[in-house]
Amino acid sequence: MADDSDGMLSWDESVFRDEHVFEIDYVPEAFRHRESQLQTLQYALRPAVRGNRPLNAIVRGPPGTGKTTAIQKLFGELGGQPGVRPVRVNCQVDGTRYGVFSRVFQSIFDYEPPSSGVSFKKLFGQVADRLVDEEEVLVVALDDVNYLFYENEASDTLYSLLRAHETHPGAKVGVVLVSSDTDLDVVEALDGRVQSVFRPEEAYFPIYDREEVADILGERVRVGFRDGALPMSVLDRVAEQTAEAGDLRVGIDMLRRAGLHAESRASETVSIEDIEAVSERARNHRLTRDIEALSDVERALLETVAAHDGDRAGDVYDAFAERTDLGYTRYTELVNKLDRLDLIDARYESLEGRGRSRTLTLAHDADAVERRL
Repeated sequence: MADDSDGMLSWDESVFRDEHVFEIDYVPEAFRHRESQLQTLQYALRPAVRGNRPLNAIVRGPPGTGKTTAIQKLFGELGGQPGVRPVRVNCQVDGTRYGVFSRVFQSIFDYEPPSSGVSFKKLFGQVADRLVDEEEVLVVALDDVNYLFYENEASDTLYSLLRAHETHPGAKVGVVLVSSDTDLDVVEALDGRVQSVFRPEEAYFPIYDREEVADILGERVRVGFRDGALPMSVLDRVAEQTAEAGDLRVGIDMLRRAGLHAESRASETVSIEDIEAVSERARNHRLTRDIEALSDVERALLETVAAHDGDRAGDVYDAFAERTDLGYTRYTELVNKLDRLDLIDARYESLEGRGRSRTLTLAHDADAVERRL
């Protein structure tokens, strides 16, 4: 029964059967429409189960196409195999070589290394020595590896991982790179010293089509909502908007928000009106995630661009330098990163008699960006 005293369902009532189904870390038991991609990755990683060095792999595709879920599913299976140490590193969070190896260290030793005072060489040596002593095969997934490229850390990180056996004979390491930047040619962007040892298998994850989206979201609804709580007409609307966005996470987030919205108005059924009420926030799911992952100085630059939307890069730098005292070289690196993240557009224009100059504009609605800063 609805609790009319506060206009919401009572604490023991819910439209959900299992709300966790709609959370970011949920790994579905049935992983649909990615059979060939999983087979490619299983083929690459199978040698690790036999105690051998696995093949390296690249997982590419736009955001929200199942790449991280595939890694989580396969690494969950690998984690149950003796002699295999699978470690997934979120490079949005750990965007340096030291950060990556700190995450690997934590997985192996069950505690974090000191954030300072320990050299990379010592950290690396402890990791490699433990792998050799325990005869474990390390498989590292660098999820959102494009962030390592943005910080110019990718080649050094991969070099250390892929050549660990040279300084520590017996160390066996395989790497899976996961990139959501469709404009980034991962192999071409690596140093030649890394390219010579990195010969990856490749699994491409395309955008789900309308039917696939409906099928996947329908399974989430079946598992996550109570029977009859979300009508087919509502699911169809969510599937349509998700297919338009090209990002499955938009639909998953929309379903959760719509369920919570229905509960807030004391309804045991999700309606089209609930979908419309939450659709704008759900469609900006990626924008929210990308802004939350920015460092303080990157956030300051985005704020400066928002305040000087459409100005030339030099003028934006003058305003940015007043806030941060950073040099122009570092400023250019930050501009390039925000451009690659599709948070801003940095376009070159020809100026009569003055060569070419970039103008910086927000790539999203200004109000939407400012609300998230």
